[in-house]
Amino acid sequence: MSLVLAVNAGSSSLKISLFHRFADNPANPVLLLSSSISSIFAPPAKFKFSSVALRHRSLNEKVDSIHDHASAFTHFLHRLKEEASVDLMDIKHIAHRVVHGGNYTSPVIISEESYHYIKRLSDLAPLHNGSALSVIESAIRTLPHAKSIAFFDSAFHKDLPTHVATYAINQQVAQERGLKKYGFHGLSYAFILRAVAAHLNKPPDTLNIIALHIGSGASMCAIHNGQSIDTSMGLTPLSGLPGATRAGDIDASLIFHYTSRSPAGMSHDPSISKDVKVTEAEDILNFKSGWKALTGTADFKEITEKADTSPLSDPMCRTADPNTLAFRIMLDRILHFAGAYHLALHGDVDALVFAGGVGERSAELRRAVGESVGCLGFAGIDERKNSQVDDEEGVIVDIGRGDGKKRMLVCHTDEQLEMARECSLANEFWV
Repeated sequence: MSLVLAVNAGSSSLKISLFHRFADNPANPVLLLSSSISSIFAPPAKFKFSSVALRHRSLNEKVDSIHDHASAFTHFLHRLKEEASVDLMDIKHIAHRVVHGGNYTSPVIISEESYHYIKRLSDLAPLHNGSALSVIESAIRTLPHAKSIAFFDSAFHKDLPTHVATYAINQQVAQERGLKKYGFHGLSYAFILRAVAAHLNKPPDTLNIIALHIGSGASMCAIHNGQSIDTSMGLTPLSGLPGATRAGDIDASLIFHYTSRSPAGMSHDPSISKDVKVTEAEDILNFKSGWKALTGTADFKEITEKADTSPLSDPMCRTADPNTLAFRIMLDRILHFAGAYHLALHGDVDALVFAGGVGERSAELRRAVGESVGCLGFAGIDERKNSQVDDEEGVIVDIGRGDGKKRMLVCHTDEQLEMARECSLANEFWV
C-alpha cells in the first residue's frame, strides 16, 4: 500500500490528512482520514481525528502532552497507529506545506541543503515556515523511511509579470537579496483553479478568475488563462489584505512612528530616536495588528455578529464601533483589489471565487462584496444560496443570481488534497 501524508502547519495549529495513492489513478488520491490540532501554544491543545474507513471521530479532545508542533505530530502518529491500525511503513511520502519557497518554484525533497535554505527564509514567513520546519524535523526523525517533500505556497506565482513582481527600489540590492513579490496561498489557488475549471467545464488554461482566500491570513489573486498575474501578498505574507493579527498594506514609514520614543512621534534627532529592529517591527505587524488589534478578537464570526455588515453604499460613511470598522476595513481592501484585478483581466472574468475559513463561512462578507461589485458586471448574490453554503454538497457552490457570464462562487479549498495530488502525479518521487 502506498500512502501519502499531507501536513499543513499553521502558526498554532496542525492539519494532517492521509491519502491512498493508486498507481493506475494517481490524479485522484483517496482520503482515508484527517486530523487537526489547534491551540498548540495555549494548552491544553484540542485534537480532532476522523477516519473515513473506520467511521470513527473524536472532536475537540483535550491533550496535555502537546506543547509544540513536533509533539503534536508525534501524538498524531501514535493515534494513527493505535486507533486506525495504520502500518507507518506504508507511508511512502510526507507532503509538507511550506509558505515561503524563495527561489524554489516546484516541490523539493527535503535534504540538508533544502532544509537550511527554507530555514533562512523563515524571517520572511514568521507565522508559518518555522512551524513547518519543526514538523519536518519530527517527520524525518520518526518516519525516516518516508520521503519528506516540501510544497511551496509561493510557487503558484512563479511567473508573475516583471512589472508586478518588481519593487521600485535599487535593483542591484533587490536582486542580491531576493527582494520582490513572491505571493502566497498558492496551494489553495491551484486547488481553486482546478475546481472552478471543472465546475464551469472549461480547460484550466482558459480560465480567468478573481480568487479570494480569506482566513486568519487573507489574500487575493488575479488568474489569467490559468496563471497568476497578480496577488495581494508580496515579499512576505504581511502585505495586502489585513488578517486576524496582520496589518496588511500600510505606509512603510508607519512602523517608525509607531515605535518612536518621542512623545510627538518619530523624530529624526538620533539622540531621541529609537532604532527599530526587523524582529520588533515584524512582531507588531504580524502578531499585534489586524482585526484583533481593532476589536480584541481574532474571530471574524464574532466580529460580524456585532457589526453593521451592510455594503458601503455611502463612500463617506463613518463609524465609531470597532467591529463595524474592522468589517468595513476588510470590505474596503477586498474591493480595492477586486477592482484592480478586474482591470488587469480587462473585464474578462469568469468568476469571483470565495475560499478560506472566512470566505467559505461568512455569508455576511460574501453578501457585502457581492452587492458591491455589481458595477463590474456581476449579477449579485442569491440570498438563499448564500445562506445555505454549508448545507450544499460538492467542492463548488454557485451563490450568484441567475447564470450570467460572471459567476459568484464559493470553493471549499483543500490544500492537503492539492499536495497529495501533486505528490501522487510527480513520477520522480516514486522511482
